[in-house]
Amino acid sequence: MPTFEIGEHDFLLDGEPRQVLSGALHYFRVHPDLWADRIRKARLMGLNTIETYVAWNFHAPERGVFDTTGPRDLGRFLDLVAAEGMHAIVRPGPYICAEWDNGGLPAWLFAEEGVGIRRHEPTYMAAVAEYYAALMPIVAPRQVADGGPVILVQVENEYGAYGDDKDYLRALVDLTREHGITVPLITCDQANDGMLERGGLPELHRTATFGSRSPERLATLRRHQPTGPLMCMEYWNGWFDSWGLPHHVAAPEANATDLDALLSTGASVNLYMFHGGTNLGLTNGANDKGWFLPITTSYDYDAPLAEHGAVTPKYHAMREALGRHAPVPEDLPAASPAGPVLEVALDRQVPLSGLLPERLAGWDHLPTTDEMGQWSGFTVYRTRVEAEDRVLTVAEVRDRALVLHDGEVVGLLSRRDGVRSVPLPPRAGELTLVLENEGRVNYGPRLGEAKGLIGPARTATRELTGWQAGALPLDAEDLVSHLAGAVAVDPEAPVPGPVLRAGSFVSLAGRDHFLRLDGFTKGLVWVNGTLLGRYSAAGPTRTLYVPGPVVRVQNELVVLELHAASTGTARFVEAPDLGPVDV
Repeated sequence: MPTFEIGEHDFLLDGEPRQVLSGALHYFRVHPDLWADRIRKARLMGLNTIETYVAWNFHAPERGVFDTTGPRDLGRFLDLVAAEGMHAIVRPGPYICAEWDNGGLPAWLFAEEGVGIRRHEPTYMAAVAEYYAALMPIVAPRQVADGGPVILVQVENEYGAYGDDKDYLRALVDLTREHGITVPLITCDQANDGMLERGGLPELHRTATFGSRSPERLATLRRHQPTGPLMCMEYWNGWFDSWGLPHHVAAPEANATDLDALLSTGASVNLYMFHGGTNLGLTNGANDKGWFLPITTSYDYDAPLAEHGAVTPKYHAMREALGRHAPVPEDLPAASPAGPVLEVALDRQVPLSGLLPERLAGWDHLPTTDEMGQWSGFTVYRTRVEAEDRVLTVAEVRDRALVLHDGEVVGLLSRRDGVRSVPLPPRAGELTLVLENEGRVNYGPRLGEAKGLIGPARTATRELTGWQAGALPLDAEDLVSHLAGAVAVDPEAPVPGPVLRAGSFVSLAGRDHFLRLDGFTKGLVWVNGTLLGRYSAAGPTRTLYVPGPVVRVQNELVVLELHAASTGTARFVEAPDLGPVDV
């Protein structure tokens, strides 16, 4: 029976010292048809292990649901890791951060009255118990002792940066063990004395997270982990991007030099990220440290393997560093082909008015989207205003809302820009707000906050209390219905929005594409019914990645432009452009 244990100085695989050389690869950020390709490229770089978080909310959009189909098939992903001859580290949270919507915690969880997040509180722990009961039977039979790839399972995630409830950590350990997890359990925290103390338990093996000065950081970890192997569970070899800020990069040579220093100590490592992937759909998180910053659709992370699976200079530099400490395969991945270059005429149109639901639920107050059970996406609010009202102001907007008076856009409420008030025309009419949830906060004290419009809502003369509200349906089936009423338009003319635009194109099936929307302002993009994610002229990202498995010979591109565009023509280009660099 294979074994994986924590020894006096090393990890032990079948009793022999094992330096874990791991790379982070989140199955939920990669098209499932590309999992095997990304895993193989990790092995060819010299890694022997794949690490993945598990995003609870990705599997459980509603309570009582645990979806493991298609892109959510964690079991298949782990089996592919095993098929490549590699091991796996599973980090199930329940909180993961990961720049992922709500840090992986389901939004419905926060709607439970009295729930105590990330602490030993009965309502929260009951939900976690349900989650573990659904998840761990996928992981348990794939442990190394049963011939599977899983060698380590993590308890919580950087908990020392959030809390210090030891009873909570012990309850998670008990739940994990009750479901047959026998491999060593670990914690990870930043290489900080206070965080390492708060986030760990004597009975759990501690690891650290950092991105530079490895010997110094490992010395800090050693103070809290006096025996056993040292491990950097997140070696930050890049960083994530936020809308409106530069694209982050880290010098490959500096990364490789520091990685070499880390491995020279005998420590193990997990590269965060080996391959970042994409925040497909509406899955991106956000940070708020006094300034609300949604994460971009691209999660390229300046990783060794680019968002579209291409080998980078950092891949080669890190491969060389790894080769000084362990055997590296002779083969290298083939170069990624260029994307097809073509233009798409978005020559069919449905105005925003054609998307809005006619019937909405009535409310005697301004409701949050969480009160409606609307956990993501777009929400419509509607009420009546009088000529003397003259202005709309709300206590807070989470996160961005177009304000329409009798169907005409008259303003914008924006959390990021601090805009909570808009002037209204001096006439009576119907007031409609179309609100976008731009991503739930994934880190810090605002984790789990409600979304939507936060009341009271006032005008110059009164408080607005009579509202209608509900979801703006934008699923693939809804798009088909919306576009059934589309009218032909000139694709070369400027586009007055907000509007849904669509166009057809012929291309190479299965080939990666890179979409540019120069001249467009902000919105969403679908290819063949798959929601790729958000785009924004604020940058830094200037292209959207279209995974090859999404592309057919005959294709349809749909764009929801929330403002306006200088042209109705979209372009596919041969390579990604992640924007100006932070230097």
